[in-house]
Amino acid sequence: MIYKPKDILKRLSENEYAPIYFLFGPEVFYIDQITDYIEENALPESQKGFNQIIIYGKDAGINEIINNAKRFPMMSDRQVVIVKEAQGIQDFEQPASQELLNAYIQNPLPSTILVLAYKNKTPDKRRTFFKNIEKHAIAVESKKLYDNQLPDWVSQYIIEKGHEIDMNATQILVDYIGNDLERLSNEINKILINYAEKVLITPGIVQKYVGISKDYNAFELQRAIGVKDIVKANRIVNYFSSNVKTNPIIPVIALIFNFFSKILIIHKSKDKSQNTLAKLAGVNPYYINEYIHASHNYPLGKVIQNIHYIREADLRSKGVGAGSMKESEILKELVYKLLH
Repeated sequence: MIYKPKDILKRLSENEYAPIYFLFGPEVFYIDQITDYIEENALPESQKGFNQIIIYGKDAGINEIINNAKRFPMMSDRQVVIVKEAQGIQDFEQPASQELLNAYIQNPLPSTILVLAYKNKTPDKRRTFFKNIEKHAIAVESKKLYDNQLPDWVSQYIIEKGHEIDMNATQILVDYIGNDLERLSNEINKILINYAEKVLITPGIVQKYVGISKDYNAFELQRAIGVKDIVKANRIVNYFSSNVKTNPIIPVIALIFNFFSKILIIHKSKDKSQNTLAKLAGVNPYYINEYIHASHNYPLGKVIQNIHYIREADLRSKGVGAGSMKESEILKELVYKLLH
């Protein structure tokens, strides 16, 4: 059985531990959260010196990991062995190593908690190793959230911290950062550290502590492009050009790409009701009119053409076919092509 991260976090909070955890998937936030919880709570502080071992995958082979897992605890009921960056274990795929690992998975030492944090990758679920993990251990898959799940995630995360956030501030965070939960949580924590008492997070608070300029930011550029405000769009692009370090091009391109992808969805949808369009595009219904209005400004053919321009600019921003063009020049050219 493959478990969801929140189910395992609940079990851990109830002091329910298993001999083996295999944490995997592209979303590192939950992998780190489970790993950190076990590292911080499975043993009292006084027992960690003798009974808690932290290993990094690139520094150890399967044999060393298994030998540590088979060690008995000293003056304690359990020991903890955590393998961080387990995807970097060099001999992980070798047949002899797989045999060792499979043998231990089928007969683990009950007094050991072995955690394998296998980040940014998903193993072949058809292999004997994974089938043994499902049968004898705790397999936890950490998936990326869809864009339409992010606002609820942000809101819930902040509520669990004892605070609240309004809808506009949520959308700003989601649009600015995207579905990187680790970065989202870091930015939220950066905001909350400034407030000892319960606070309602507003757009102004987000702009102040996340470092988003009120008038010159990627969201305002998106809105200017959406309504075809050429003067404002050029003003923002010029500001970005003079502040390249604080306004890197790749996140801006990603935001614009998501914007036109949503407009494309609106064009393709047969059901033009606001609720349906909001659901399909993964947009809060409160903001869907902004995208509908943009779809009127950009016919389907122009949207497809703009997505081509955006992909071209993305490649250039990463050094493919850019020649001597600077980031600022790439962005200026892109915005001109989008608007004309």
